[in-house]
Amino acid sequence: MPRPLIDVVELADLLRGDTPVHLLDVRWRLDQPEGRPAYLDGHLPGAVYVDLDRELADRDDPKRGRHPVPSREALQASARRWGLRTGEPVVIYDDVQSVAAARAWLLLTRSGVADVRVLDGGLRAWIAAGFPLPTGDVLPTPGDIELAELTGTIDIDEAATWSTSGVLIDARAPERFRGDADPLNPVAGHIPGARNLPTTAHLSAGRFLDPERLRLLFAAVGADGTTPVAAYCGSGIAASHTVLAAELAGLDVALYPGSWSQWSRARGRVAAVGSAPAQDLLPI
Repeated sequence: MPRPLIDVVELADLLRGDTPVHLLDVRWRLDQPEGRPAYLDGHLPGAVYVDLDRELADRDDPKRGRHPVPSREALQASARRWGLRTGEPVVIYDDVQSVAAARAWLLLTRSGVADVRVLDGGLRAWIAAGFPLPTGDVLPTPGDIELAELTGTIDIDEAATWSTSGVLIDARAPERFRGDADPLNPVAGHIPGARNLPTTAHLSAGRFLDPERLRLLFAAVGADGTTPVAAYCGSGIAASHTVLAAELAGLDVALYPGSWSQWSRARGRVAAVGSAPAQDLLPI
């Protein structure tokens, strides 16, 4: 498997070569989920727009969370629309710290696509390097990629007991972890036993830290390679970034896709509040 990151110079060289490269533009933010207008105003040469809400997630379902993972059939249909073909490299980028790009990376790599990389620094790094930014839409020839069933995820019951024998990472901001407030969900707090390691800790100036510094961050919350690790966030998007950072650090981390958006709506569960893994428990 190739290293999961690629820098802008390496990508520019790759695009000048003879090997077809599939570029995916996954612009998405929680406050601005529709990234197509910005994509049409300028994107990397040949990049295809990917709609995170419609193509990298199933429909919002209170029983499954805000961004359930799509079925194999749905993801494969999307990947073929993007033009993906077996054996051809894929490079993914976005314009906000590679969080949305990491979701696409996770779904494709854990569905059996061998060569998938995220552009370190994303669109901003490409622009800063002075590379071209064409406008308009790109409509690729449909691909023939065959995807496998998604691996490396856990469900809500596994999340409930994960910290008894492993490390469960909450990738949200500290205030969301503590339960100070949560405007998106009916209950604030975190899964009992979880440890807080915000996604933003993995970055410096929009780029990933080096592997050794990432290893130290993960080790600080108990994820040192000696015990199973899983990660969650609000709805399974930011936690995908944690999985990518862990991959760079040489760690294997499972994703809990339902994340807090599922947990906080599950009757009979409890929410922990405060900065400790299980300080005060409140019924849901």
